[in-house]
Amino acid sequence: MAAAAPAGPSGDLWSPDGPDLVVHGDNAAVLPGLPEGSFTMVYIDPPFNTGRPQKRQELSMVRSASGDRIGFSGQRYETIKGALHRYDDAFSDYWAFLEPRLVEAWRLLAPDGTLYLHLDYREAHYAKVMLDAIFGRDCFLNEIIWAYDYGARTKRRWPTKHDNVLVYVKDPARYHFDAAEVDREPYMAPGLVTPEKRELGKLPTDVWWHTIVSPTGREKTGYPTQKPEGLVRRMVAASSRPGDWVLDFFAGSGTLGAVAQRLGRRFVCIDANPQAVEVMAGRLPSARVVAVPEGTV
Repeated sequence: MAAAAPAGPSGDLWSPDGPDLVVHGDNAAVLPGLPEGSFTMVYIDPPFNTGRPQKRQELSMVRSASGDRIGFSGQRYETIKGALHRYDDAFSDYWAFLEPRLVEAWRLLAPDGTLYLHLDYREAHYAKVMLDAIFGRDCFLNEIIWAYDYGARTKRRWPTKHDNVLVYVKDPARYHFDAAEVDREPYMAPGLVTPEKRELGKLPTDVWWHTIVSPTGREKTGYPTQKPEGLVRRMVAASSRPGDWVLDFFAGSGTLGAVAQRLGRRFVCIDANPQAVEVMAGRLPSARVVAVPEGTV
C-alpha cells in the first residue's frame, strides 16, 4: 500500500467537490473536522462489545508434490497460513465510547439524511434508547433484522443467526427514501400473486435474508467482520441519490465505499486500524488515502 498522505493542518480534509476519501485516523479526531450536514447517509458497523477478541486467519492453497490435501485430478495441495487479523471487541465503558460518535453522526447528516447503525442483539436495545435521546423518538424509522444461516448451532437455546440495524432519520418530514431503487425479492408464496407481480418480485421488508461474505467468494478481503455488499447496497440505494455523499467511520474493509462506487455515490471511509486502511486502499484504488494524526483536525 502506498503511504497515506498527511491531512492539511487547517481541517480542509473534505470538500463536496473533492475526491472520495479513505482516512486513516481515530474517528473521534476526524469527525469534528467535517462540515455539518454533509452526508445523505451514514452507515456504521462499530465493534459489537462482545468482550472477546475477534480474529480471522487468512488461508491459501498452493500446489505441492508433498501436500497433504488431494484436489481435482489427484493434484496435491498444502495450506499456507497468512496474517492473523484481530481486534479487541471489548471496552471498559462501551457507551461512553459510542455516544459522542453517534452525536457526530447526527450533526453530519444532511436534513434529508439517514443513519444505519449495525449492531448485534446484545447492544441493540441500549443503542435504541441512546438514539431516541440524540435524534428524538419520532426520528426512528426501522429496526432491520439481517438474518443469515451460518456458523455453529447450540442445542441449549435458540441459535442466534441475526444482526440488528437501527435506522434513524435527521428529519421525519424530509428524509429521502426511494423504494423503487431497491432490489426486489421473490415472493414466498408465488402461486398466490399474479404472474406480473411474480415476475417483478416484492420489496424487502424489515427482515433481510442474506448470506454472509463467502470465505471463497470474490468479495472476500480477509478482513474480520466484513459485511456483504448486497446488504449495504439496499441501504445506499434507498437512502441516497447518485452524486450524494455517504459516510462510514468504522469502515473496516470498506464495503460502503465499494457499494457507493458501483452506485455512483461519493464516499468517506474512516478507520484507525492500519490493516483496514491497507485493505481499503486496495479495494478502492480511485480514492485518496490520507492520514489524520490525533489533534491535527
